[in-house]
Amino acid sequence: MSAPVLVINSGSSSIKYQLVDGDTQEASISGLIERIGQSESVITHKTADGKQTWNGQLPDHAAGLEAMVTAFDEFGTPLSHAGLIAVAHRVVHGGDRFVQPVVVDDEVETAIDELAALAPLHNPANLAGIRVARKLFPKLPQVAVFDTAFHATMPERAHVYAVPAEWREQHGVRRYGFHGTSHAYVSRKAAELLGRHPKEVNVIVAHLGNGASVTAVERGRSIDTSMGLTPLEGLVMGTRSGDIDPAIVFHMHRRTGASFEDLDDALNKRSGMLALAGMIDMRSIEEAASDGEQAAEDALEIYCYRIRKYIGAYIAALGGADAIAFTAGVGENSPEVRAKSLESLVALGVRLDEAANQAGGPVISTSDSPITAMVVSTNEEGEIALQTAALLRS
Repeated sequence: MSAPVLVINSGSSSIKYQLVDGDTQEASISGLIERIGQSESVITHKTADGKQTWNGQLPDHAAGLEAMVTAFDEFGTPLSHAGLIAVAHRVVHGGDRFVQPVVVDDEVETAIDELAALAPLHNPANLAGIRVARKLFPKLPQVAVFDTAFHATMPERAHVYAVPAEWREQHGVRRYGFHGTSHAYVSRKAAELLGRHPKEVNVIVAHLGNGASVTAVERGRSIDTSMGLTPLEGLVMGTRSGDIDPAIVFHMHRRTGASFEDLDDALNKRSGMLALAGMIDMRSIEEAASDGEQAAEDALEIYCYRIRKYIGAYIAALGGADAIAFTAGVGENSPEVRAKSLESLVALGVRLDEAANQAGGPVISTSDSPITAMVVSTNEEGEIALQTAALLRS
């Protein structure tokens, strides 16, 4: 490795990590620590020689990252011998302050903490990982890479909400967008598949996983995206509602007396495909739909219709697209979702090759399709490592 970066994605009860070359974006070692703070934690560590899994008691993120270091010592390359140039951290929300990766210091820590008001489920966990890693690796630069940063190029017409000026100016109410590292990576790879430079093409990226978003990328720059102030806006997702009439919140508060905290929980954790189909795994939903379960059939149609609607809108926003790229767990693995999401878009320039779609691509449109549809595997950790290496060399 010429630019080894330890990439950490710290969640509320989990830590994902990878040792990635910031030049090639290739990972040599990866792992997942789950159920931090619970009675029994699970550590999974993968190297070229295989996968090791064991249980332990990890009361907090400090214990979790210490377990990660131990895993590197016992299996593969010890981190002390890896030649690390930095530890990089995924941070979900950078607000309008952080529009590029940044080396973490006390001031940056404080700012990330303040931005927790915009991402209360994510930023505190991201920050916990940063604070522990700064103590664990005191001589290495700690770099924060923000999900929202790629969307900082959105013009006002795309990111401004028509709400009172006080909300916008004093409380940061605007559209920020998320999944930025994935959209950046996939749009660039889509251009490569076309044999062109990213600044020469317009790409629509559909990042479809448990969380899902669509982004219009104009010549390498995000100009619109489906998520907003929070990751709740946009597509129907695993447990998130996506777009709804905001007045539904007040309607349900008046009708049921539910607190705003409960309504927040309902829209983020008890809605989406879970509410429509009773399950969130797309493979299970597709299987149930094929068995004739009406709720699953309806949920799949609603899910794909929302994707199709956003794709059509973004073709218009871009003034035409060169490519549509499907990525993430559902986007990369569900031919049915891809096909249903492209239905009726023939008039806009998308002609699906059914055999290529079933085979998984990478190109899933016909050779004469004006817009190339494709499947691109995302690599968020690789993108984070790439941006980190570029920052440290600048």
